Amino acid sequence: MAGKPRGEQHIGLLNGFAAYGMWGLVPLFWPLLKPAGAAEILAHRMAWSLVVVGAVLLVMRRWAWAGELLRQPRKLGLVTVASAVITVNWGVYIWAVNSGHVVEASLGYFINPLVTIAMGVLLLKERLRPVQWAAVGVGLAAVVVLTIGYGRPPWISLCLAFSFATYGLAKKKVNLGGIESLAAETAIQFLPAVAYLLWLGSRGDATFGTEGAGHAALLAATGVVTAIPLVCFGAAAIRVPLSTLGLLQYLAPVFQFLLGIFYFHEAMPAERWAGFALVWVALSLLTFDALRTARRGALALRESARAGATSEVAVPAVPERA
Repeated sequence: MAGKPRGEQHIGLLNGFAAYGMWGLVPLFWPLLKPAGAAEILAHRMAWSLVVVGAVLLVMRRWAWAGELLRQPRKLGLVTVASAVITVNWGVYIWAVNSGHVVEASLGYFINPLVTIAMGVLLLKERLRPVQWAAVGVGLAAVVVLTIGYGRPPWISLCLAFSFATYGLAKKKVNLGGIESLAAETAIQFLPAVAYLLWLGSRGDATFGTEGAGHAALLAATGVVTAIPLVCFGAAAIRVPLSTLGLLQYLAPVFQFLLGIFYFHEAMPAERWAGFALVWVALSLLTFDALRTARRGALALRESARAGATSEVAVPAVPERA
């Protein structure tokens, strides 16, 4: 990433801000789709996302990956797992926003990095540095404080965090591009989503054709709302360092948290502030550790390159034999 021209890095940063900004402001969109329920909105999102992503791939003429994926049952199984957990994630998030739990939903994405680290230890046998252990410990304390504050475990936050962490793990194993991965996942979701919408229509409970053209257009726009931030994220990921993306990821839950308090006017008693404060302390520890590790890695690379250049100058080249 260090070799990227400055203009390319600026484009990457703008795309990163756009992606996480849109993800952060998406709670403003889901209430516009009422009176559709969360399940109907979810089904439309699943179906229309495939339409939009399919159109993008058609324009880009990127289809070779599909045949390769179908010939690899293990990867196809992982895509199915990713599709299942992101369905849970989308559904819980839409329900949470439209039921007045935006702040608790934002907490899910704040604690997601901590859950990802914990899953790395438990499932991948990764070893943590002391600061990472401290961050996980503070995160667990935050969940305990929030459980006391809510009078129950923050299950919306935990469900969102664990489902998204599992999704990230599956996507890492599949190793597909963002657009291709979304296309594969929504292809698996498409038939169940359409079947549910047809069943809903047969009962007379669907809102797609009964609430006017504007409502139908908004439901169809769920595909665009899903795909555009992902396209921007993909443009950012190839242009800016991962450490920068790691910092930008906190924009989305920050925006969601602020919307929950100042736009949706959700209550924030002292116990919840205390719980969120502990989460932010844990994330600060993680961020500090990640930046320090990245800086040390960059210094080591520079030292290695400098040593290599010195050895090339010091050792004369052996002449070729005639």
